[in-house]
Amino acid sequence: MIAPVFVDTNVIVYARDTRDSTKQRLAESWLDHLWRERLGRTSIQVLSEYYVSVTRKLDPGLAPEDAWDDVSALMAWNPRPIDRLVLERGRAIEARYRLSWWDSLIVAAAQLEGCAVLLTEDLQDGTSFDGVTVRSPFTLSTTESRAAYTAVPSTSRHPPRGRPRRAA
Repeated sequence: MIAPVFVDTNVIVYARDTRDSTKQRLAESWLDHLWRERLGRTSIQVLSEYYVSVTRKLDPGLAPEDAWDDVSALMAWNPRPIDRLVLERGRAIEARYRLSWWDSLIVAAAQLEGCAVLLTEDLQDGTSFDGVTVRSPFTLSTTESRAAYTAVPSTSRHPPRGRPRRAA
């Protein structure tokens, strides 16, 4: 079974950022692939961060109407809300892995969405957080074997203790 792929803010921003054509092309390729395969997942947090980033931080920035069109389109992915489950899981992730609060919420949302891959440039490529493996959209190609983002059924009801493992 092919598992969903959670997309972090920076991937969506790079798809709109004309300052780095290589990263823009790769991010666009990932988003196109995830739309075609219907594997894309994200969260309300990511969409909020995206809107602020492209309208206020990106140079040249997007018009609010264009940014909102992107957010509206990504609503088709049924983004994960920030709810009690995300907050509780995020707190456990923050305590266990010593991630920032915001990164912990992203990992929590990816886990709760059943994603095998968290596509982001913000965390170390190859790190695994209880079944969700961080991959950079600039090192993992959409043409690579789907084994890179195949769901692996969990055999344990309890997450292992300790630091996150690097994926093989």
